[in-house]
This record gives sequence, C-alpha cells and structure tokens, in this order.
Amino acid sequence: MVRVSRHSSNGGRRVRGWLEFGVRATLVGLVAKKPRVVYGSSPHLVAAVAAWVVAVLRGARFVLEVRDLWPKVLLDMGVLSESSLVFRCLTSVEGFLYRRADAVVVMAEGSRNELMRRGVEPSRIHYIPNGSDPEDFVREESREALRSRWGFDRFTFVYAGAHGPANGLDLLLDAALDVADLDLDIVLIGGGVERDRLVKRASDEGIRNVTFLDPVPKSEVSSILVAADAGVHVLADVELFRSAVSPNKVFDYFAAGLPVLTNSPGLVGDLVTTTGAGVSVEPGGLADGLREMVLRPSPSAGRAGQDWIAKHQSRSAMARRLDDLLQSVTGTP
Repeated sequence: MVRVSRHSSNGGRRVRGWLEFGVRATLVGLVAKKPRVVYGSSPHLVAAVAAWVVAVLRGARFVLEVRDLWPKVLLDMGVLSESSLVFRCLTSVEGFLYRRADAVVVMAEGSRNELMRRGVEPSRIHYIPNGSDPEDFVREESREALRSRWGFDRFTFVYAGAHGPANGLDLLLDAALDVADLDLDIVLIGGGVERDRLVKRASDEGIRNVTFLDPVPKSEVSSILVAADAGVHVLADVELFRSAVSPNKVFDYFAAGLPVLTNSPGLVGDLVTTTGAGVSVEPGGLADGLREMVLRPSPSAGRAGQDWIAKHQSRSAMARRLDDLLQSVTGTP
C-alpha cells in the first residue's frame, strides 16, 4: 500500500498527492520482487510515469492502461485551455507514455480511435473494458430484509460512485426537485471533492427525496444495490463521455439485476437501450427518466442487464483477457 496526504479539493493538495504517490510508488517498485511486467494506469499520469520508471529500472515490460483520456477530458470539461502550459505539458507526458508502452489497454472503443489519431499503432492497442460478476451480488439475506436494513420503503434509485465534477450530480439534484411529487427516493453513496457542496445544496433547497450515505465497503455496496429498485448513472455533459467511458457502476448495476437510468448518450446510452436494461436520456433529462421508470416499470430490464453482463463482460472473462495479454507481452507461453 502507498500512502499519500489527504485532500478534499482539486487544488494544490491533490496535485501534491499525485506527486507523493508517484515518488513513493516508484520506491516501492524498486525494492519489490523483480517484476516481468509493470502495469501503469491513468489517470492520473503521474502513476503511469512511476510505472514506466520502475519498468525501465527493473528491466521489465511496461503496459499502460488508459481509463480516461487525460488531458483531453480536462480540456473538454473546461478545466484547462488548449494553450495552457499545464495542458501542453500533460499532452507531452501522455504522448511519451504511448510511445514507450509495450501495450496500451483501453477501456472504451472510443479511446482506441483517439489513440490511433495520436499515432499509436493499432496492434499495440487492446480493448479490455471494466466488468462485473452477478455472483458478487448474491446475498444470504432476503431482499426484504436488506430493504429494511437500509430503510428503503419507496421506489429507490441508487447512485454508487464518485462525487466529483465529472459526475454531474447537480443534474441529479435538479431532477430530484422536478419529481418531488413522485413516491421515490434517490440514495447517493460515495465520496469526492463535490460531496460536501452537494449535501449542503440538498439541505439548503429542501430536497427531501435525496439521501447521502458515506462510502461503504464493496461488500456493503452489493447489499445496497440488491435492496434498491434501480441504479442511476450520471455524467456531466461532456462530448468525450459519449464515446470514451467504461463506467464501473453501470456494469455493477447490470450484475446486481437493477434496471439502469443513464443520462450519458452515446456509448453508455446505446448499451442500456440495446440490451433492454433500462432507460437512456439526454444529459438534462433525468427527471423524465425517473418518471418513466417509476410510472412504467419494466420487470424484465434488470434480468436483461444481468444476462448481458454474464455472457459478454463478466469480470472473470475480462481478467482472462488481461492475463492473455500480459503473457503475450512477457513472452510467456
């Protein structure tokens, strides 16, 4: 485990945390048992740089995993400008890592296209998305007992994930206000730099159908999802999110057998609708989606998503695909 300083904002303390992690992870990598391959995941890019340094110094192969297209996502969100020094430096680091990686793993097909545009050879790009296993959501307690434990007594939507700028959770609070007349609750679980502000906003505006829960262990998240009636996936209205995301929470909702509401058109929205696993709306259309799912529920939606994830994108299947890639990179038969 690599420990870093705590932070509660996107400012200097967070950047310091990245740097601390990079230095400490490098030191740990240099004294650990000699690896055959070092796997670096971004964001943030400092972690991936640390992985490359360890790979070079230990004589190992380097595999880069691209979870989000940094710094492009920061540009599309308006956090950085294309002419800024920070953006240009991050772009240079990104390109450096692409050139040095023995293989690049992408989580979404849209990322593959962007990397090819940046000059990465198609043969070095490997698509291995996030996954989830229905077996992880089998509980000994009955659903009724779990609903009682968590206090769910109305049609309950659950959002389980980060509370950051990219997640666009103000859109969900806006929708909650619009559907105050419906017999529903929205439960948000997790933490992030926006959480305190969102809690304050809900309190100040009297949004009574929204509840915030502190982060809980993964095992407890599964009990909450099993107890819920639907899962909500929310993202800010950013063009890149339409083609280059691989949302863990959506796949967990599928595996838990929950109908899904997403406000992310494109890749995620198409998946939800084509599988019959729920409802997809435009970024600002969450209120319409909440109404539709409460007033016209689809009993088959949860089963459709669960069947799809088990057949096409289980975590165990994705792990086997990754193992095959690492074996080929290291030349292990």
